[in-house]
Amino acid sequence: MCHPLIMSYVKGKAISRRDMFRGTAAAGAAAIAATTALTPRSVLAQPATRVIDLTHTLNADFPTYTGETLFFTEEVFSFADNGFNLDNLRISEHIGTHIDAPLHFTDGGTTIDEVPVETLVVPLAIVDIKEKADANPDAQVTPDDLKAWIATHGPIPQGACVAQNAGWQSRLGTPGFRNADDGGVMHFPGFHVEAVKMLLEEADVTGVGVDTLSIDFGQSADFVTHYEWLPANRWAVENMANLDELPATGATLVVGAPKHQGGTGGPCRLMALI
Repeated sequence: MCHPLIMSYVKGKAISRRDMFRGTAAAGAAAIAATTALTPRSVLAQPATRVIDLTHTLNADFPTYTGETLFFTEEVFSFADNGFNLDNLRISEHIGTHIDAPLHFTDGGTTIDEVPVETLVVPLAIVDIKEKADANPDAQVTPDDLKAWIATHGPIPQGACVAQNAGWQSRLGTPGFRNADDGGVMHFPGFHVEAVKMLLEEADVTGVGVDTLSIDFGQSADFVTHYEWLPANRWAVENMANLDELPATGATLVVGAPKHQGGTGGPCRLMALI
């Protein structure tokens, strides 16, 4: 999510690592808890018999947050001329199915290469909001949605990724995926800030995910959900695919994150084991 159009805003709002550890004893305890969020934990939710690809194929036409083309390929060698094929790629870190590292919305936070690999294989809990997203594209995952999920399925698994399924994949390839109005404001679902606050305060959750362009809903102008979630040393994945093929609970998410030094995130291969 975040591209050149919002970088000046991000710089103005960025939260330093030092700021995260100031305050009262209670705030300090919360900050310490945040730094331990990305720690090794149990891997498989259950023995796996299937692998589901949760990744969209990336190409130059894939919708982007800014509406610009952010994926480019250049042929360098061809089999016909050189006996092998090789392309150069030029891409944004935040395009297609991708991960946001804590650094994306912090000053001095965890970079993508510093995210412990053990925290990228986690239980997956899927919150289905398709019905209300069909009725209102500005729908958000709320604390009530999380409470309803818990009432049905039990506690959110330790270290889980909690993912929104708004049914947004069905809009891919149409203007409805970005769903911008005449003023350029986008309308798509995301996580309400109170929902991620609940996950931080009442559960042990490593990441959140969405099947839309951003964990903040489309018309957000302040990225409040990003600023609440990522500085707590959590990660997020955006533009997830094929969530309808998975149960609400019981799958294990594998995040094939990139590992470029100092990165704020990057395109990744998401897989679910069920």
